[in-house]
Amino acid sequence: MEQSIETFNWGATVGTALAILVLLALSAFFSGSETALTAASRGKLRSQADKGSSTAARALKVTEDSERLIGSVLLGNNIVNILAASLATALFTTLFGDGGVAIATLVMTLLVLIFAEVLPKTYAITNPERAASLVAPPISIVIRLFSPVVYAVRKLVRGVLRLFGVDTDPDTNIMSAHEEIVGAITLGHTEGGVEKEDRDRLLGALDLGERFVEEIMLHRSGIEMIDVASAPAEILDQCLASRHTRLPVYRDEPENIIGVLHSKDLLRAIDRMVRQEGGGVDAVEKLRVTEVMMKPYFIPETTTLDDQMREFLKRHTHFALVVDEYGALQGLITLEDILEEIVGEITDEYDQPDAPVVEPEPDGTYVIDGQMTIRDLNRATDWSLPDEEANTVAGLVIHEAQTIPTTGQVFSFHGFRFEVAEREANRITQLRIRKLA
Repeated sequence: MEQSIETFNWGATVGTALAILVLLALSAFFSGSETALTAASRGKLRSQADKGSSTAARALKVTEDSERLIGSVLLGNNIVNILAASLATALFTTLFGDGGVAIATLVMTLLVLIFAEVLPKTYAITNPERAASLVAPPISIVIRLFSPVVYAVRKLVRGVLRLFGVDTDPDTNIMSAHEEIVGAITLGHTEGGVEKEDRDRLLGALDLGERFVEEIMLHRSGIEMIDVASAPAEILDQCLASRHTRLPVYRDEPENIIGVLHSKDLLRAIDRMVRQEGGGVDAVEKLRVTEVMMKPYFIPETTTLDDQMREFLKRHTHFALVVDEYGALQGLITLEDILEEIVGEITDEYDQPDAPVVEPEPDGTYVIDGQMTIRDLNRATDWSLPDEEANTVAGLVIHEAQTIPTTGQVFSFHGFRFEVAEREANRITQLRIRKLA
């Protein structure tokens, strides 16, 4: 009789130990699942799902409601951990008496830390998408089983938080997709995985919706125009000498734009008069620009670059004149200007390099054209000067100084030293900029 009791106790001990091991395995499963499903890239999972992976599609569906996912996983993990700790305490108390509690605490802490936390989490963080695809099917079952309890817990938690003045909105994303992409690109560049040129192109494309045409347009003072009253020969000479294929046409004053002359349209008109109609070279004097030019396309200066690029593509045109709220001409913008915000300066065999090479002097000082945009300067130097209040470097200095500085004046703001090197009339034409230590 005594022998059978000892055998029975030994069997119960082995059974308890096996149950603890099973619970530790479940704890490892829950810990690894939590890490895998939260660390996995939804973009990569979407790509795998589009290629036909059903497990990746399941993982995407599981991670849609992150609060419900985390609640279910934590509930399961806590249940198995508490149950394993209770069984271990009972087992070691039976084997070692009162000292079994301390032994159980030490042993379970080591086992849970190594095999139920560090090991599965390390694997999951190393292979997040693969691990997420593997655990998604069983985790979806766990979510369905625990959903009533998780729902009640969520209501309770929100109620408690509301008592402390914290209002939670389950439908609000902590970070938008746009911010996630920008953050990933910036982090990749910081860690050396993304080259500066690639970062500039990607961020330039993402920023088009937040920037306006007034920031990159060619100011009206720099627009090359044709006077409709000029002689045909003068207009022809001007078009041949210009490096632009499209030139605005004005009447009486430059503010009064009445059309846009395209060099190809001018060439076709001259060819028709000289060759097809047999008028000879003298027929050029009969040219009427108003019959050749296109209707001007005006846009408000508050149009975003993204919207304007779409309009250019929709209208099959590359050229627009920018006006302010009163209809006064402010500048012009082309499709090429917008593309240059993404890929950098675009030049051909007829272009003169507009952007000066930005190179530091031995003391770290940069000599900058006052009309250079702050964005271009930041790109060239990897600085982060603010461009909310001004588009150009000269504009930033004037804004901060609250006056038009004189030659030789020095200012320090935003961690930089600005010296006005040259000034023409009321325009700052050249600046010397150095980053302060």
